[in-house]
Amino acid sequence: MNDLGRLEDLPPDYVAALRAQNLVPLWPSLRAVLPPIKPLPQTRATYWSYASLRPLLLQAGALTPIEKAERRVLVLANPGHGLEKMQASPAIYLGMQLLLPGEWAPSHRHTPNAVRMIVEGEGAYTTVDGEKLPMSRGDLILTPTGLWHEHGHDGDQPVVWLDVLDLPLVHYLEASYHINGARQTVKPGAADRRYARGGMLPTPGFQRAGSAYPMLRYPWVEARAALLSLAGELAADEPVQISYVNPETGGFAQNILAFYALMLRPGQTLQLPARSPSCVFHVIEGDATVQVNDQRFTLAPADTCCAPGYTPVMLVNLSSDKPAFVFMADETPLHQKLGVYETRD
Repeated sequence: MNDLGRLEDLPPDYVAALRAQNLVPLWPSLRAVLPPIKPLPQTRATYWSYASLRPLLLQAGALTPIEKAERRVLVLANPGHGLEKMQASPAIYLGMQLLLPGEWAPSHRHTPNAVRMIVEGEGAYTTVDGEKLPMSRGDLILTPTGLWHEHGHDGDQPVVWLDVLDLPLVHYLEASYHINGARQTVKPGAADRRYARGGMLPTPGFQRAGSAYPMLRYPWVEARAALLSLAGELAADEPVQISYVNPETGGFAQNILAFYALMLRPGQTLQLPARSPSCVFHVIEGDATVQVNDQRFTLAPADTCCAPGYTPVMLVNLSSDKPAFVFMADETPLHQKLGVYETRD
């Protein structure tokens, strides 16, 4: 119960005098910014069906040429924050991006970090800092802050990927901007093969990349194989999950958001604890339900949902004979840097 004084209890002339000097009394709003026990999130548990949005995305391709769109994206907006805010959670932006055969999305760089989780299609690529990275379903591609990147398509079918950015945070900090650039010159690079096997590096003469992001493409074929191998080593009730990390440091792949791949065994039910960061779930293979409090979403391949922080989540693989694979993104690195990360039973 809020037993603090209300703004309405103050004389209007006193409130007017405060506002004339850009002053605000704290006590009427104290519980809104410091609620008891746990936060009161604006983020709502929200679900986006790929089967429903895909026709609208393809229609966008017919309505708006890439030259006018630059990046042809439908934003997965959380109604709890207001659709105009274009954010899925406090620090996560999600968008489904379309590239049609023969198109080229011009080179630019920006302050927000981004990753691309490839949803469908073959033949497209992203060039990041001069390294040409092929895009196949389930691949994770980094486009970190400040690095030049562009997208091209040499195939014959539409290619779609899920964009995940820390844009809401960078925009809130008034640090968000972009710079356009010229088409990049491609240079040799295959870090995804150089770092493909844990504990093994090429020799002789191996040197660290000297880059904060030595690996920009994480192929799904390798991530899937790692999950299947891990499942054989763990007890049946243990979660089968891997983290996408910097291969030279073992730290998070990027510095604000974290990314994971999770395998649900056939018929498995997995209870995730309530943690402080919000989380995004995107199905790569299989069918699963995601339950957030009293809301339950049934996800088919390429479907996406999000859950607010401080909320337990239950995942269920709907197949009794096939595994399901889920990509996850959350705000763990940010919370850890701020010292607010916590897990609750």
